[in-house]
Amino acid sequence: MVIEVRPAEPTDNEYVRRSLTAAFSGPLVAVHDELIDAAALPAAIAWDGGEPAGLLTYRVIGAEWEVVSIAADRPGTGAGGALLGWVREAAAGAGAVRLWLVTTNNNVGALRFYQRHGYDLVAVHRDAVTRARALKPAIPEILDGIPVRHELELEVLL
Repeated sequence: MVIEVRPAEPTDNEYVRRSLTAAFSGPLVAVHDELIDAAALPAAIAWDGGEPAGLLTYRVIGAEWEVVSIAADRPGTGAGGALLGWVREAAAGAGAVRLWLVTTNNNVGALRFYQRHGYDLVAVHRDAVTRARALKPAIPEILDGIPVRHELELEVLL
């Protein structure tokens, strides 16, 4: 089946909140020393056979677009790649010069995924996740045996 991506509509709000809660324990994302309500941001949804398969939220800051959240409901179906392709095309079409995102040091699968989609690692923000716990205490301290401490910033120049 072909994954289709379209901008989220008001009728998708329930899915957006459900997806953010499943992936991030709620709509609030703690990143680069701020708490962002991802449910209030522009979003795109990947669809697989008429069913939602993934969600990406983003924000535009000047000539840069930041992917604030991305999550596939069923990893391995192509939803995540389709979402990254969609946002890259949308950002380039809008005249953006940079598309970027942040993941955490423990998320080696995401790091591999983003690099396979053309993103370059450009910064390590030491102890940023440690600080983020003051904003969102639900962030785990250890996942898969790896201390969750740092933010890794990746980008694609458009």
